Amino acid sequence: MPIPGNLLSATTESIDPNQSGWTPKLNCTILWATGGRNGPGALNVKSVAAGEMQARTVSSYPVVAGTVYETFSDTAGAVAERIGIRWLNSSGTEISITWSLTTAGASASWHRVSVAGQAPVGATQAQVLLSSTELGAAVPHYWENIYLGLPIRTTGNLLPFNTESTEIDTSGWTAVVNATVSRQVPVVSWAVDAYTAGGHTLAMTAVAAGNASVLAVDRPTVTPGVEYLAYAYLNPPTLAAVAWIELRYYDATGNQIAAQRSTLAPPGTGMYRQRASLVAPANAATCSVAAGLDGASAGQVLRLETVVVTVAPKFAAGSIITYSAASFEQGGPAGWTTASGVATLDRTTPWGAAWFEGSYALAITSTTVTASTIRSGRFAGAAAGLNFRAQVIAHVGAGSWTGVAVKIRWYDAANTDLGASVGVNYVMPSGSWYILNSDAIAPAGATQAAVELVVTSGATNSVLHIDQVALWQVMPQTAVVPVDGDGYIQLTLRELTLDSLLTVYRVAPDGSRTLVRGPSGLLSLNVITSDLMIIEDHEAPLGVQLYYRIEIYNPSGTLAGTRTSALVTLTLADINECWIKDPGNPQRGCRVLVQHAPDWLRPVEQSAYVVRGRRNKVVLSGQRQGLEGDLAIWTRTDDERAALHLLLDSGNVLLWQANPGMGVDDMYVTVAQIIEARTGGVAQEPWRAWTLPLVQADMPVTTGVNGAQGRTWQDILTQFATWGDVRNVYATWEDVLLDRRRG
Repeated sequence: MPIPGNLLSATTESIDPNQSGWTPKLNCTILWATGGRNGPGALNVKSVAAGEMQARTVSSYPVVAGTVYETFSDTAGAVAERIGIRWLNSSGTEISITWSLTTAGASASWHRVSVAGQAPVGATQAQVLLSSTELGAAVPHYWENIYLGLPIRTTGNLLPFNTESTEIDTSGWTAVVNATVSRQVPVVSWAVDAYTAGGHTLAMTAVAAGNASVLAVDRPTVTPGVEYLAYAYLNPPTLAAVAWIELRYYDATGNQIAAQRSTLAPPGTGMYRQRASLVAPANAATCSVAAGLDGASAGQVLRLETVVVTVAPKFAAGSIITYSAASFEQGGPAGWTTASGVATLDRTTPWGAAWFEGSYALAITSTTVTASTIRSGRFAGAAAGLNFRAQVIAHVGAGSWTGVAVKIRWYDAANTDLGASVGVNYVMPSGSWYILNSDAIAPAGATQAAVELVVTSGATNSVLHIDQVALWQVMPQTAVVPVDGDGYIQLTLRELTLDSLLTVYRVAPDGSRTLVRGPSGLLSLNVITSDLMIIEDHEAPLGVQLYYRIEIYNPSGTLAGTRTSALVTLTLADINECWIKDPGNPQRGCRVLVQHAPDWLRPVEQSAYVVRGRRNKVVLSGQRQGLEGDLAIWTRTDDERAALHLLLDSGNVLLWQANPGMGVDDMYVTVAQIIEARTGGVAQEPWRAWTLPLVQADMPVTTGVNGAQGRTWQDILTQFATWGDVRNVYATWEDVLLDRRRG
C-alpha cells in the first residue's frame, strides 16, 4: 500500500508496474526486477563498472527551505549502501546532498536505509539518490518501498523526531556516564510498513569497563497523576548484556524525583522493544528517557531505535489498572502478590517467550496440585453501586489448570478490605490465549479495587500466563446522542473485539439501511483497531426517528454478532434554516438561512425527428436526469460568509439538509457557479444573498471523514517551539487539524 504522505508517486515508490520513476545518475543502468514487498516490483540498479553507482528520481519534488524532510528505502545487495536527498534550486542546479551513513554491512535480505535533513537556503526542489559502491561490472543492487516527505514520527510521542529516530544527528542525546554517543546504520530487516523504524540508530559505546548510560536531552512536560510509557528498540551487544531503558521524572527546578527502569531479557542480539511505565508524581513537571548497559566491557555498543515517551495505553477504555500492572513489561510481578497458596509469580523470560501484548506476561507457577489466590495491587476509581468488570487474558504455559476464578476485591478509602466478589470460574483449555472476565457491583464505601485470581493447578509444576489485565466500569455497549447544535448524531461503541470487522448501518423508519461514513469511507467490514469507537454521523437526516445497526464479523468475514442502538432524533430548531455539509470534511458544515428553495428542473436528453406525412414527431428519449435548481440563501455575518466560501471552495459533493415538511429530501449535490450579492443598505451590512446552482449527485462512497488521525495538541507542542513556527507551517486551523502543511 502507498506510504502515507509520500511525495513520490506510487510507481516511483513501489517500482510497480515499472521503473519509469528512476534514472541513472552515475555508473549504472536501471532495470525492473521482481521480488519486492511493497508490490511485486523492485528497482535493479546494475553497475557499468567497478566503483560507486548512483540512481536518482526522474522528477524533482517541491520543498520549503528550512523544513526537515526524510527519505528511506528498503534495499538488498552484495555491498553496503547509502541513501541521500539531493537539494536543488529553482533552476534545477544542485545545492548540496544530505547523505545517510553507509550501512555497517552488506545483506542480500531486505533492510532499511534512511536519512533526514533540513532543506538548505535556496532549495525549492529535491530528488532521492540511491548509492552503492560495487566491486565489479554488472553487479545488481535492489531497492524498493522508497519514501520522500515530511518526517514520519510516532503519533503521541513527547520526544521530537530527531530524538526518536536519530536520522539527522545525535543532538537529542548526551552521555551520562562512561559513554560516547554516535550514529550507526546496522543491517536490520524491518516490516515493510514499519515506517518509523530503520536506518540510523543511536549508538552508545562504553568507554571503559563498568556501567554506561545515555540520556535524552529533551524535557517534555508531563501532567502529575498521569501514567506515561517509555519504549525503544534495544540492540544489546551480547546475549549476556544487561541492557535497560528508564523513564525519569523531574520537578520544576530540574531535579530528578522518580524513575522506573525496565531491563531487557534478550533472546539474542537483535532489536527488541523494551517498555517502562510510571505514574507521574504530584510534583513532576517534565520527563526524559535514559538507556544503558550495566557491567559493560570497554568498547561494547548498545543501539537504540524508535525511542518514544507517550501516555500509557489502557487495555479497555476507562480501565483503572496501570499499564505496568496490566502488562508485566518491566520485570517481576508488577505489584501482584500471592495472597494464599504455593504459587510463585514472575515475569516470563526471555523477551518474546510468552506474551499476548508487548513482549512479556505474568508467569504463575504452582509446584503442587492445589489452589492459590493471586492478587493485583489496589487501584483508585471504584464507586459504590456501580458495575465493574475484571478481565484477564490467560494461557496455559505448562501442565494443566482445573480452575481459574476471576474476582474483584474491594477496599474503602482507608484501605480496609471489603471482601471479594463471587467471581466466575473457568476451566482452562490448553493452546490459545483466552479472555476471562467477571462483573460485580461495588459495595457501599468502595473507592478502590483489585483484580483477584483463584487458580487451581491440575498437575505439579503447572504454569499459567496472564497478560493484558483490565478493570473498568461497565458502560452501555452502544449509546447514541444527538448533537443538535452541530448537526450530527454521536454513536459510541464499546467493548469491541480487536481485529474483527465492523459494519454500521443507519436504519430509517421504513426499515431502509444506509451505511455510515468512517475515516476510510463507508463503514463496511472495516477492521476494528480499538475496543472503543466514537462515530460522528454528520449525514443523519433531520427530524427523523432512527436507530443504528452494528454488525461484527470475525476476521474471516463470518457474522459473529449484531447490536442495535436506541432510537434517536436529530433536530434543527429553526425551520427557516438548513445545513450544507461536506461529508468528508464535517468541520466545514454551515447552517444558513433559506430565502427560497429551488424550482426544480429535470433535464432529459431527447432527439426529435419529423417523419414526412405524419402529424406527430418521433421523439427518442434518454433517462430523465436528477434535479437541478437554484437554492437561494442568506449569510448573516462575515464569519458565516467566510465559512460558506471555505465549504464551497473544494468543489466536493455536498449534502443539503432541510427540516421535514419543507418539501425537499436530503440531497447530495454539486454546486456550479455561485452568486454572492449584497442585500442593499449601507456598505457595512454583513448580510449576503447567495444563489447556489445545485445539481443532484450520488452519495460519495469512497470518501472518508478527514480528521487528526490520532494527533493531539501535544504533538503540535512537541514539533513546534512557538506559535509563530506553527503559523509559518500551517495556513489555517483546519490545516493544523489535518496536518496539511504549506508547500
